[in-house]
Amino acid sequence: MQSIDRDSVSQSGSVGQRRGSVRSATIALIGAAGLVWASAAVAEEAAQKSVKSASIAKPAVVRKTSVPLVETGVASVYCFRNGPTASGERSRPAVLTAAHKTLPFGTLVEVTNRQNGRSVVVRINDRGPFVEGRIIDLTPAAARALKFDGLANVTVRVLDHQRDLRIVARAI
Repeated sequence: MQSIDRDSVSQSGSVGQRRGSVRSATIALIGAAGLVWASAAVAEEAAQKSVKSASIAKPAVVRKTSVPLVETGVASVYCFRNGPTASGERSRPAVLTAAHKTLPFGTLVEVTNRQNGRSVVVRINDRGPFVEGRIIDLTPAAARALKFDGLANVTVRVLDHQRDLRIVARAI
């Protein structure tokens, strides 16, 4: 009987160990699931708080452009060879384009020579001028259209596609 007791003890010990490891694994899984659930609940609560705070916040004031619609200053001629521009296209001296410090690429502007009243519409495709006191760099073609060579006093007006539809249609 003693040997049977030893066998039953050794069997019950190994079964007990297996049951213990299964219990440990089950507890670990339940604990991990609880952590996942808790973190999901915290994330959902944080999302609800951000939605509540977003609905209370004041609406942002959005400006269309930080540059005035009309500028007056000095224009210069640049782009005498076919090099790369800041927008990624090749500079072409024979095309009516210009460089401006802050206007978005593709913006159409009307440049008027203040000395003779001539005007031309150019497209912004580069950055510059990098000389103090100048507001725009024009290609040689645009400078010829304005009848100046070198520097000139000009007025630059940003064109609005809706307001200046007639001028924009001529330029495109």
